[in-house]
Amino acid sequence: MPATTRYRICPLCEACCGLAVSTEGGRIVGIRGAEDDVFSRGYLCPKGYALKDLHEDPDRLRTPLVRRDGRLQPASWDEAFAEIERRLTPLIAQHGRDAVALSVGNPSAHKMGLLLYVPRLARSLGTRNVFTASTLDQMPRQLANGLMFGSWLSNPVPDIVRCDWLLVIGANPAVSNGSMWTVPDFRGKAKAMRARGGRIVVVDPRRTETAEAADEHLFIRPGGDVFLLAGMVHTLFDEGLLRTGRLAPLLAGVDAVREAVMPFAPERVAARCGIAAPAIRRLARELAAAPRAAVYSRLGTCTQRFGTAASWLVEVLNALTGHLDEPGGVMFPKAAAFADNTAGQPGTGRGVTTGRHRSRVSGAPEVWGELPMTLLAEEIETPGPGQVRALITVASNPVLSSPGGPRLARAFGQLDFMLGLDLYLNETTRHADVVLPGQSPLEHSHYDVAFPQLSWRNHARFSEAVLPPAPEHPPEWQQLMRVVAIARGLGAQADPRALDDDLLEAEVRKFAGERTPQVLAALAGLQGPERLLDLALRTGPYGDLFGLRPGGLSLQRVRSAAGGIDLGELSPRLPEALRTPSGKVELAPPALLADLHEALADLDAPAAPLVLIGRREVRSNNSWMHNLPTLAKGPQRCTALVHPDDAAAAGLADGAHAWLVSAAGRAEVVVEHSDAVMRGVVSLPHGWGHDDPQARLSLAAQRPGANLNALLTPARDPLSGNAVLAGEPVRLEAADA
Repeated sequence: MPATTRYRICPLCEACCGLAVSTEGGRIVGIRGAEDDVFSRGYLCPKGYALKDLHEDPDRLRTPLVRRDGRLQPASWDEAFAEIERRLTPLIAQHGRDAVALSVGNPSAHKMGLLLYVPRLARSLGTRNVFTASTLDQMPRQLANGLMFGSWLSNPVPDIVRCDWLLVIGANPAVSNGSMWTVPDFRGKAKAMRARGGRIVVVDPRRTETAEAADEHLFIRPGGDVFLLAGMVHTLFDEGLLRTGRLAPLLAGVDAVREAVMPFAPERVAARCGIAAPAIRRLARELAAAPRAAVYSRLGTCTQRFGTAASWLVEVLNALTGHLDEPGGVMFPKAAAFADNTAGQPGTGRGVTTGRHRSRVSGAPEVWGELPMTLLAEEIETPGPGQVRALITVASNPVLSSPGGPRLARAFGQLDFMLGLDLYLNETTRHADVVLPGQSPLEHSHYDVAFPQLSWRNHARFSEAVLPPAPEHPPEWQQLMRVVAIARGLGAQADPRALDDDLLEAEVRKFAGERTPQVLAALAGLQGPERLLDLALRTGPYGDLFGLRPGGLSLQRVRSAAGGIDLGELSPRLPEALRTPSGKVELAPPALLADLHEALADLDAPAAPLVLIGRREVRSNNSWMHNLPTLAKGPQRCTALVHPDDAAAAGLADGAHAWLVSAAGRAEVVVEHSDAVMRGVVSLPHGWGHDDPQARLSLAAQRPGANLNALLTPARDPLSGNAVLAGEPVRLEAADA
C-alpha cells in the first residue's frame, strides 16, 4: 500500500480532536494534529498518538472467544453467534426478558456504530436492567438538564472565547479538555482568555492542572459543593444581585428558589464546605458583576450525595446572573444531527420523566431508561422473579470502574451466561462465556454522535476508515444486529443487513409517511450507521431535507469537506431550544427543592479526619488505556497524593508503601507527598487495579496500580442514581502494619 495521510477524529476522549494519520505499507508511521480541522485546529494530546499503540497492541482481541472446558478459546464468528443463541434464547424463554442485563461503557460514546445500535439492542432485549457509565460520572448533570430545559443533553457550555470570568468547580479541563464540554486545547483558550483580561477561578479539593493555570484556587471539602453553590445563590437574593435580563419572562420558579436557599447563608455553610463566608459572597458578587461570565462544574460535583442538586444550582447561578444563553456566558450548542433540542416543535415539549420502573432489589428509580450501575451486583445475587441471570457488556469494565468491583466480579460467577463486546480481555470480559472483538478505531468511519451537542463551537465532521479491517471481521453494528436477531427470535443466521433495512423503514415511516419510499431511495447505497447519520444530518437543523432545502447538509457534503464544516460560534437559542411542557426554564423542579431541603440535615455533619477523592491523568481515561506504551511510559501515575501533614501523622515518608483502608476494603498504595491536596484528603486516580491474572493486559499488569473503586461503598445520589465516588472516609496505615 502506498504512503498516505488520512483524517481521523480521535476516539480516546471527549475533546474529539482531528488527527492526520500517516500510513505506509498498511502500517501507521505518524500521527499529528490535523491543521485543517475546523474544530480542534491542529491540537493534539498524548492520547492521540497512542492510537498507533491501540491499533498494533498484541493484546487487542482480533477473533471471537468461546468458553470451552472452563477456558476461553478462539472460535469462528459463526461458532460464537451459535453459542450466544444456544445459551441466551432458552434463558429468556424460561426466565423472561428482565433476566438479561445490559452494561454499556464509556468507549461506546466514541464509536458511531455502538452509540447508534446499542439502543436497538436494548429495545430488542426488552429488559429493564440497563446499566451504563452515565451513573458513574454524569447522570446528575443530565437529570438537571432534563428537569430544567426539557431534554437530557440540553447542556449549556461556557462560551470560553468570549468569556471574561469563569468559575470552574470540581472539573479539570486542562487535563480532560472538557467533560460534557467538548473543548480541545482548553489551556490555549484559557491562556487567550486571561491575556485579554479575563479571570479564572477554580474550586477543588486538589490544586489541579487547571487550578495551576488559573488566577485563583480555593480548596473545598469533598461533598461540600451543594453548600457553596446554595450559599452563592443565597447571596444573590440577600444582596439584590439578580440580573435576569431578557430571560426574566422565561424563568419559572424564581421565588421558590429564593425560599429554598434562605437557610444557606454563607456564614452558615462556610464550615461545611471549607470556604470562608467572605469568599463565598465575593464569588457571587464577581459573577453577578461580570458582563460575560460562566460557572462550569463537572465530575467532582456529580459524584457525591447531592450531585443533582449541585448540578442544578450551577445553572441557577448562571440564569439568575444573566449569563445563561448569552455570548460569553453558558450557551446551548446547535448540533447538526441527533439532538433532541433541535427536533419537534421549538420551545416546548414533553420534558423528561423518571421512575417509570424501579430496580427489583433496592427500588431505585430508572433515570433516562437506566438503573444505577452500583446495583448490578445485587440484581445478580438476589434470588427471585426477575433475577439477572445473563449479562451483556459493551465496552464496559465495571469491575474496575464501579464501586464494589470485587463484589461484582464474584457475582459474575453466578451468571448462567455472559457475553462481552470489547477490544480486550479485561477484568470484566474475562468472566464472559463469549467475547466478540470490536474493530480498531482506525478500521471504521466515524462521526461524533453525542459530542457536537456539548461543543464549544458548532461543527459537523466525518472521518473515513484509515486502514481496512480484516475481511472476515464484521463491524460492531453488524455484531449487535446479529444479537438483536437472536433476541427477537430470528436466530443467529438471520441477515443483519436485511434486519437493519426493516428497522430503518419502520423508523422512517413514522415521520415520512407517504414520502417513505422517496426517503429510502435517497438513502440507498449506504448501510448501517452511515445511513442513519445521513438521515439525521438531512433532517437536522442544517439539513437539506432531501432536496427541500437546497444547499443543506447531507453525509455526502460533510464527507467531502476536508477537516469538517464550521457551523459557526454559539448563539442564543432560548426559548427555541426548550423542550419543557411549560415552555420555560424550570428553575425550581420540586424534586430538587426537596433534595436541597434534605441537604439541611447534612449541613452540620462532622468532617471525617481523612477522605478519598479520585483524579484524572492526561495519559489515562478510566480503565482502558493502561496497556498502551506511549501512555504507560514514564513515572508511576497511580499514586496516593497525601498532604505532608497527613503523611507525617501516619508516619509515612514520600514514596512509602501504605494500606489505604475504608469500610469497603483496603488497597496497597504508593504515597506521594503533595501540598496540592488539602489537608484531610487523599487523591487516588480512577480505573487502576490490573492485577487479575486471567485478564490479558500484559503491559498494564506490570504496574497494576490500586483499585480506587474497591475502597468505595455503593452509596448513590438518590435522584440520579449516580455513584458517590468522592468523600469516602479512609485511613492510612504503614504497609508493614
